[in-house]
Amino acid sequence: MSSFMDYTEIQIVSGNGGNGLASFRREKFIPFGGPDGGNGGNGGDIVFIGNTNLNSLRDFRNKRIFKAKNGTNGGSNKKNGKNGEDLEVFVPLGTEIYDIETNIKLADITIENRKVVIINGGKGGLGNTFFKSSTNRSPTKSKDGKKGEKLKIALNLKTISDMSLIGFPNVGKSSIIKKITNSKAEVGNYEFTTLNPNIGVLKGDLNDYLIADIPGLIEGSSTGKGLGHKFLKHIERTKILIEVLDLSCNSLSELENQHSTLMKELNDYNTSLMPRIKLIVLNKIDLCLFTEEVDKFDPIKGCKRISISCINEHGLELLKESIEEFKL
Repeated sequence: MSSFMDYTEIQIVSGNGGNGLASFRREKFIPFGGPDGGNGGNGGDIVFIGNTNLNSLRDFRNKRIFKAKNGTNGGSNKKNGKNGEDLEVFVPLGTEIYDIETNIKLADITIENRKVVIINGGKGGLGNTFFKSSTNRSPTKSKDGKKGEKLKIALNLKTISDMSLIGFPNVGKSSIIKKITNSKAEVGNYEFTTLNPNIGVLKGDLNDYLIADIPGLIEGSSTGKGLGHKFLKHIERTKILIEVLDLSCNSLSELENQHSTLMKELNDYNTSLMPRIKLIVLNKIDLCLFTEEVDKFDPIKGCKRISISCINEHGLELLKESIEEFKL
C-alpha cells in the first residue's frame, strides 16, 4: 500500500489556562499579610508549520488527536503559573486546513517555516493579587483559567511545483520525469503505475525547476471518475502545465482525440487550467506509425511541440532547454 496521503481529518485541542490563586501572605511576624495569589499560565496554542522535507500527510495516519500543554496554576508569593507549551504540527507545503463543521478554509501553508496559529490556548486565570485596589486591600476573588478550544479539521494537500506533466495513463510521464530530473518515479508499461504525484528537480543552467508527474487522468476525471478529483487537485497550484501525448497510437486523428479529450477534462474541472499549457510533449516517437503527419498536429496555436523518445533519449535535451526558456 502506498504511504502517500493527501487528505486526512484530525482533531486539535489547545491547552487550558491555569487557574489564578486566592492566597494571603503568611509569615511568622506578619500573620495578616496582603493578597499574594499569582495568575495562571496561558494554555498552549496549536501551530502549523510548513516543511519542505515532507511531501505527504502519512505522518497523520496513526495519530488523530493533537493537544497542546495546559498552563499551570498560579502560586503563592505572587508566583504566576507557567504558560503551556505550544504544539507545533509540521505539514508539507501546499497543505490547506479546513474547519470540517463550517468548511471554511483556515489556512493555506505555502511558505516554509512560517508559523500559523490555528487555535489559541485558553487565557490564564487571575490571582487575587490582581484584584487588590485602594478600596479593597484584601480581595478573596480569583479567576479560573479559560478552557482551550477543540476543533475538527481537514488537511488537504495540493502539490506545489513550478510545472506539472499531465496526460492519460501510460503516456510516459513517469519515464520523462525520471530522465530529466532526480525523481525516482516508478515506471511500468501499464495504467496507473503512478498513484501519487512524483516531484523531481530539473537542474538547469540558470535555475532549478520543481516538476511534478501527476497521476494519469482518464475520461470522466473531471466528474471524479477513477481518482479524478484526487489527481486533478494537484495541478491547481502549478504555474505551467506540460501536456504529454502518446505517439504510439495508430493515427493523427487518434492523437487529436487524445488531446481534445484531455482538454475537455481539464476545462470541465477548472477553466483556468487549459491556458496554463505552455508546452506539448509528443512521446514515443520511436513507435509512431504516422511520422510524416506529426507536424500537422498543432492543437494550441503558439504552443511549442516537441517529439521525444525516452527509450532512445531522442529530444530530451531539447525538452530541458525548452523548460529553461520559461525563465521562472
